[in-house]
Amino acid sequence: SLALLAVVSSGCSPKLTVINMMGNALSEGGEGFASDDDPDLIKDATPFSLKLMESLLEASPKHKGLLKASCKGFTQYAYAYLQNEADYCEDQDFAKAQFLRGRAKRMYKRALGYGLRGLDLRVKDFKNSLKAEPDKTLARLNKKDVELLYWTGLTWMAVINASKDDMAMIGELPLAEKCIARAYELDPDWGNGTIHEFYVTYDSRSSAMGGSMERVKAHYAKALALSQGKRVSTYLAYAEAVCVGEQDRKGYDEMIEKALSIDPDADKSSRMLTLVYQKRARWLQAQASKFFAE
Repeated sequence: SLALLAVVSSGCSPKLTVINMMGNALSEGGEGFASDDDPDLIKDATPFSLKLMESLLEASPKHKGLLKASCKGFTQYAYAYLQNEADYCEDQDFAKAQFLRGRAKRMYKRALGYGLRGLDLRVKDFKNSLKAEPDKTLARLNKKDVELLYWTGLTWMAVINASKDDMAMIGELPLAEKCIARAYELDPDWGNGTIHEFYVTYDSRSSAMGGSMERVKAHYAKALALSQGKRVSTYLAYAEAVCVGEQDRKGYDEMIEKALSIDPDADKSSRMLTLVYQKRARWLQAQASKFFAE
């Protein structure tokens, strides 16, 4: 892999078919990372993998699989190892937390660029087309586009959330919403309830902003059923979005305990995510007194 990266980066381009074969392998793989039991090892290894995908994209800029994997990969890295770490260290080192959040924002922006490039392959100039004719643009996408739509929309929202002083970026929120709404329309149960879990958090906003606690609880029940109660992030979404908002300390503690009770080795295909989210669960458990009025 090191040799391949050197070749691609140096401009000594191998045949495009070889690049595309490597791109296919990288974009369709990931099982080794997902099943690993050492989050710090994956934290250190991920940047190389992401840079390798970027190098391959320089040689094959329209490789849909690589564009989707880059969007997803940069987003997951930014959340797990930058945004979360900023939360964990903020009380002890505010400057470091701000630095990490700045890095996370840049990674989210990079991820968004790849997601939009992937959608450009389906609809020419996707972003401007979405602005001009949202319904017509989204109607051109089908079930095969759900994963890319979801990750692009989610990443777009992450950029917006990190850009609270940028009114132009905030103005793009309806575009991001439409991407995820279309993914949900095409395949609501995709990813064992991944989109339902997203709406547990998103629909918990105030009713004046379009939120609905009734919808939140329906999405939570569906996400829980589809994941068979085996996904840590589902419980954390409910704890942070619902229990804190309703000042339900008992429910919050129960959600955290359920999250921590999941055995990471029970499903090796998602072991890494389980470990990453359980780290956040322990942090939330330790921070509980800050979220509830005693």
